[in-house]
Amino acid sequence: MNQEQLIKELKIISFNAGKAIMEIYNDADLSKVVDHKADDSPLTLADKAADKVIMKGLQSLPVQYPILSEEGKHLDYVERRKWDTFWLVDPLDGTKEFIKRNGQFTVNIALIKDGFPLLGIIYVPATGVYYYGSENGAFKEEGALTTRLKVNNISTNRVAVRSASHASPEEDALLSKYDVKDSISKGSSLKFCMVAEGKADIYYRHGPTMEWDTGAGQAILEAAGGKVFKGDTTKERFNYNKENLLNGSFLCLGF
Repeated sequence: MNQEQLIKELKIISFNAGKAIMEIYNDADLSKVVDHKADDSPLTLADKAADKVIMKGLQSLPVQYPILSEEGKHLDYVERRKWDTFWLVDPLDGTKEFIKRNGQFTVNIALIKDGFPLLGIIYVPATGVYYYGSENGAFKEEGALTTRLKVNNISTNRVAVRSASHASPEEDALLSKYDVKDSISKGSSLKFCMVAEGKADIYYRHGPTMEWDTGAGQAILEAAGGKVFKGDTTKERFNYNKENLLNGSFLCLGF
């Protein structure tokens, strides 16, 4: 399958996962469906339901790759290091936003090849909006309207996008170096999308994330002309399938 065909399939899979999420979001008493993981981060029945849909969808594709999902079995690096291409999945990114009922949660699926995103899709179940990126470019699909995404690439009066649930003094210090004049707040992987579509120009995350939190967003942002770097400098491209799946800090630029 070529990348365009894969994106079409991922749209169907992510839509079905989003449907499973929204059934719980709309009908359930969330206080009764929230659990906590070993690291004390929240987990909902929606995470598990979406993961089941995505796993089934990816496993039904004619081209097969290993799957690394937040809610799936995490193989030891001794096994994973043999993977040259694999699916990286976050079935429900922004669980805190889901619990807050603010709609800013997403389904994330990325295809990683040789340590870097090859393509990715982010679906927003609450609004029905798709963001996706591949070698064919980055796009936002909202109903019947499809828009090609391109970063702003401006040098002054930049806008930063920041987490709706996380912030740090280190982020303040870094943003001051990039002529940031304003900021917006977004939850989940939507922060990558804000830079990709030019609503923001920079996103810096100092606190920890996991690989499945960032793979699809990086694919879309890079397809829109942006860049994602390790740490707080522009020296090394952010990569995947590390021995430790916990991400360090990263810097996203739309210029």
